[in-house]
Amino acid sequence: MVKDVLKDIEDRMKKSVAALQKDLASLRAGRATPALLDKIVVEYYGVPTPLHQVATISVPDPRTLMIQPWDKSVLKEIDRAIQKSDLGLMPNSDGSVIRLNIPTLTQERRLDLVKVCKKKAEEGRVAVRNLRREGNDMIKLMEKDKEITEDDSKKGLDDMQKLTDRYIKEVDDVLAAKEEEIMEV
Repeated sequence: MVKDVLKDIEDRMKKSVAALQKDLASLRAGRATPALLDKIVVEYYGVPTPLHQVATISVPDPRTLMIQPWDKSVLKEIDRAIQKSDLGLMPNSDGSVIRLNIPTLTQERRLDLVKVCKKKAEEGRVAVRNLRREGNDMIKLMEKDKEITEDDSKKGLDDMQKLTDRYIKEVDDVLAAKEEEIMEV
């Protein structure tokens, strides 16, 4: 029974770390990546649609993103959506594709991005700790209801802490990798 709780909590901790990685991938680090456009939503025949569902996004070189819509009529909408976004990028359209040039980051902007990354990583750590608390509560409840012994409960709580430590370290590793990527010149 304790194993089931640990397995469930571990799966959810993995998802928390994966969500953090996805969140950090959408932060601009001076390098072109299609993940930058994950949050862009385009008005497509009156329906808000994610950009990646109406166009192909490619990276022809490290500083350029190329967006090629499957339907040329949506080109203006894509252009408008990118301009409205908080990316701070100006789209260049040639009538069939849109190119986004990613400017190099200033040192000040890099430091701001690192602060944002640290904030998101702390949110990830909090999510992992909340899952630990939830798992600990389940284990203590099983002990109270006499479903498991006191020894099983103590071992389960120790295992839960080891699991938490492992995923907190994973969050820290993800943060360190993103910081390094941002601070690269």
